[in-house]
Amino acid sequence: QVQLVESGGGLVQAGGSLRLSCAASGRTFSIYAMGWFRQAPGKEREFVASIQWGGSSTYYADSVKGRFTISRDNAKNTVYLQMNSLKPEDTAVYYCAGRTSPGTYYSSAGYNYWGQGTQVTVSS
Repeated sequence: QVQLVESGGGLVQAGGSLRLSCAASGRTFSIYAMGWFRQAPGKEREFVASIQWGGSSTYYADSVKGRFTISRDNAKNTVYLQMNSLKPEDTAVYYCAGRTSPGTYYSSAGYNYWGQGTQVTVSS
């Protein structure tokens, strides 16, 4: 099993920045890739970004490309999501997720482990 704990959410004004962290523990050697998803009230959970655990490949949703950056620190078993130029439409609960095999990186169905989520609220 892998446990994921997110932190770093909060309230920020439009145009501001936040950095989310996701600390992994347990059988981290089984992780193939990590991702960030988000879910706004009344909407379905959507893909934000993903990164290979042992490689350098990163993927982003078009809505965040150029504003968000996903990175990892394997020594700390931690994945980060740097969010810049935040917009009110970025308001959502952000979830960290881990997968143990390759696949469609933007599909939540392929992720085996999920964190509890952290709230990000962007005011206009």
